[in-house]
Amino acid sequence: MKLLTSALIVLGLGMAIPAVAQEAAPVAAPTATAAPAAAAPAATPAAAAPAEKVAAPAPLKPDAEYGQPVDKGYALPPQVTKNGQFALWMHNVLLMPIITIISVFVLGLLLWVMFRYRKAANPIPSKTSHNTLIEVIWTLVPVLILVGIAIPSIGLLAAQYKPVGKDAITIKAIGNQWFWTYEYPDHGGFEVVSNMLPDAEAKKRGEPRLLAVDNRIVVPVNVPIRVLTTSNDVIHSFAMPAFWTKMDAVPGRLNETSFTAERVGLYYGQCSELCGARHGFMPIAIEVVPQAQFEQWVKSKGGTMPGSKPAATEPVGSAAPQAPAAVTAAAAEAPAANAATPANATAPAAAK
Repeated sequence: MKLLTSALIVLGLGMAIPAVAQEAAPVAAPTATAAPAAAAPAATPAAAAPAEKVAAPAPLKPDAEYGQPVDKGYALPPQVTKNGQFALWMHNVLLMPIITIISVFVLGLLLWVMFRYRKAANPIPSKTSHNTLIEVIWTLVPVLILVGIAIPSIGLLAAQYKPVGKDAITIKAIGNQWFWTYEYPDHGGFEVVSNMLPDAEAKKRGEPRLLAVDNRIVVPVNVPIRVLTTSNDVIHSFAMPAFWTKMDAVPGRLNETSFTAERVGLYYGQCSELCGARHGFMPIAIEVVPQAQFEQWVKSKGGTMPGSKPAATEPVGSAAPQAPAAVTAAAAEAPAANAATPANATAPAAAK
């Protein structure tokens, strides 16, 4: 009897051990399948790596004939905008000949009167009170001269203050004692601070003293530029002779001017309003470059071009849901194994 009882106990233990092993096996499965889930997020930092910084284009060198003062020069500088070219034409073709002719004519009249009506040649003075023909002439001729000057002058004034179109690039020029700050609101709002270079550094770079700066304005060629001027302290004046552009920068107020440069190059200007002890040390330097070079410069400053979209990047952790696919498959197989387990586990009970 004891022998039969021992045999039944051994037989029961032998059938119970496989059932316990089958019930414990699914518990270890998630541990093995959890490894891919932990490894998946490791690929996320690589996807979110920052883009490489764009290098700034090489700065332009100054031109001896454009954009800077000429030794012993006395005429207006060469102009690179339509308004400037028209103003230069008015000065050289219209105003200078008229004022030269008038000045020579008046000087000739004075010399003639001094010689003709001197006391020795005219002991008895004339008592003429008026001359109708002369009075009509000296009234009509000046009027016609002024009208001839006024018509193109009014056209030039209107062109200087004509609003630019929607395709214009906006630059905000802010005067400070004694340096300039420039903002590009259309290109991400980045800021450029411009200070005058010391004489030694300017000479090293091959630029004129008192005009070279550490950071220049950069604009594309043949594109309208809207300049908004203001000041953080006193009244300054943004002046660029080669563009025929000058506008005061007044604290608490925005003034607007514009230009469209038609020639690639480097151009210098200065603050043209007495603004304190270092007024003469507030130069302005503008680089006019091709469109592609301008876009490269904007990107090098951390800005963006209007209408451009940032590069598409996957959100952090977006790669994680793909990795657990193996986990899902393993989890789908686990219930099947678990479903078979109870049948085997209940076998000993049925045997009993």
